Amino acid sequence: MWLGFDIGGTKLAVVVGDEAGRIAARRRRAIGASGDPRTDVNAMLRDAHELLAEAGVAASALRGVGVAAPGPIDFARGVVESPPNLAGWDAVPIRAWLGEVFEAPVHLENDANAAALAEWRFGAGRGAQHLVYLTMSTGVGGGLVLDGRLYRGTGGAGEVGHMPVEWGRDSELCGCGRRGCLEAYVGGRRWTERLARITPAASRVAALAGAPAQARPEHVLAAAREGDGFARGELERWNRYLARGLVALSYVLAPEVFVLGTIATAAGEALCFEPLRRALAAAVWPSVARKSEIRGSGLGEDGPYYAALCAAFEASPPY
Repeated sequence: MWLGFDIGGTKLAVVVGDEAGRIAARRRRAIGASGDPRTDVNAMLRDAHELLAEAGVAASALRGVGVAAPGPIDFARGVVESPPNLAGWDAVPIRAWLGEVFEAPVHLENDANAAALAEWRFGAGRGAQHLVYLTMSTGVGGGLVLDGRLYRGTGGAGEVGHMPVEWGRDSELCGCGRRGCLEAYVGGRRWTERLARITPAASRVAALAGAPAQARPEHVLAAAREGDGFARGELERWNRYLARGLVALSYVLAPEVFVLGTIATAAGEALCFEPLRRALAAAVWPSVARKSEIRGSGLGEDGPYYAALCAAFEASPPY
């Protein structure tokens, strides 16, 4: 058995499972960085021990432990380095801290890398040799599987959320402190902040949210399906910026498959995938575009559990 953690900006998923992806026990809860990383990790460990007891698995029987966490990450040292969406997590040696508790090897992986592995091993990317995964949740992350292997480069490969898609002093501010990043335009947190500023009181988005200041991406998607003009305009803008990122990635990597998670998967074919395919076909050489597919996540709500499990597999590979 393997134990895995998936740490997000707003949630924690913990899982115990085997090499075939059979999940023995799982837990998901809201998470908010307390400002004291050691306190946060101790809370994670309580979750893990309760989950192991629920699964009937002794900690000493674990083959590997994995942590999927937001970047930037120092893989060599197993350190989480100041993620924009985890306040107070500055140079957190999480691999060493978990190594003090568990006898099994511990691996720290970028959360989007782990999600890419999960889609490649268990989800929409099964069978592909070249896969690019993007998640648009609190922030924007990416993972690359090239030639059938996870690609990390010097450690920061796949941080597609911080590719510039707009330039100039008027471009949107990203959580990383820079302007014009893809995450500033299609990340859930920044989009929510934008909606609170600009949602018209008379729009269907505001009606679904209860008030303009409470508008969220899910309200935009629901209102767009009903034909609300403001929601359709916001989604067109969101697709346009995401397409800019996909075009750049297409020319650089020419993947077989783009797997898009979270907001894109929730939006679905008509609102997201069809417009993105048209945009890609219009902007990329036909010889490149026709060899790439754009798919939604195949794992849905279970994605964080499989990402956590795949991070654990990297500690002690079953293959």
